[in-house]
Amino acid sequence: MIEFYDVSQQYEAEKPIIRHLSLTVGKGEFVVLIGPSGCGKTTLLKMMNGLIQPDSGEIRIKGKELKAWDPITLKRNIGYVIQQVGLFPHLSIEKNIAYALDIQKAGETVKKQRARELIQLVGLTEDYLTKYPNELSGGQKQRVGIARALAADPEIILMDEPLGAVDQINRGVLQDEIIRIYQTLNKTIVFVTHDIEEAIKLGTKIVVMNQGEIMEVGSRDAIVFHSKSHFADDFIGNKGFLSYLNIVKIEQVVCPFNGSTNGNPAEIETTLWATTADPLIVGIRICLENGVNQIGVRDAAGRVVGTFNLNCLSRLKF
Repeated sequence: MIEFYDVSQQYEAEKPIIRHLSLTVGKGEFVVLIGPSGCGKTTLLKMMNGLIQPDSGEIRIKGKELKAWDPITLKRNIGYVIQQVGLFPHLSIEKNIAYALDIQKAGETVKKQRARELIQLVGLTEDYLTKYPNELSGGQKQRVGIARALAADPEIILMDEPLGAVDQINRGVLQDEIIRIYQTLNKTIVFVTHDIEEAIKLGTKIVVMNQGEIMEVGSRDAIVFHSKSHFADDFIGNKGFLSYLNIVKIEQVVCPFNGSTNGNPAEIETTLWATTADPLIVGIRICLENGVNQIGVRDAAGRVVGTFNLNCLSRLKF
């Protein structure tokens, strides 16, 4: 879908921003670019939609060299979401969402229908369509920004730290919404962040960058547990491990009853419980706080499905 071959870029002499970088983003992947400030993440993202041309190397989008793309056609294939959102203050939310369709001269019925579909997709109700940006919270504006990026049904979505200015509670909610949208629409997403937990939560592929170079590329599990780069290992570190424990659910490691399929509460001698939807860190914390090795686990309907103990962690496939 997106291919970089030995790409380099520098803004000033002897100050390269991107150094001989090669990377492939496959169709349907959720790729997260992470690294310290100034490492080239945003520059790489801007190269993907033609805002910045590399000094050397080659970039291909859908097998076609970037330079060969008509700029307007390229932008129709790529949605772009930024931290500042950039909604037009004088336009209603409906018109903001449909702006790309307006440029394409789509009919009014098409624009209205698309706006209704997308406002619901991003978790807002249709009554927001008549509001204006100054009537929305920061988190609501970000939702509208995502909806606007999806309006022309692009195959690729680029997100440049879109949740950086959102408070922690709403940030978690919006991360869940982005995952849901990704799973629903199966778009190719490239997401820039400096937040390790966000990267581990969202990415199907994580790219760790430093000083314009890729230090490590891999899945969440590979980056956290099998890093081959000293920089990536130090950068992700313990925070990456704790983030992993805060994201992976207990249902992945629950120890079922021996010979039991329905679950029998009498088989568990405990008053301490977690649910299958709780993250691993919750089960570990309950055990440590109460000085026990085992707690019971219930599903969403309250049925007992098994137990959680530290030995259960060996069930994880790293």
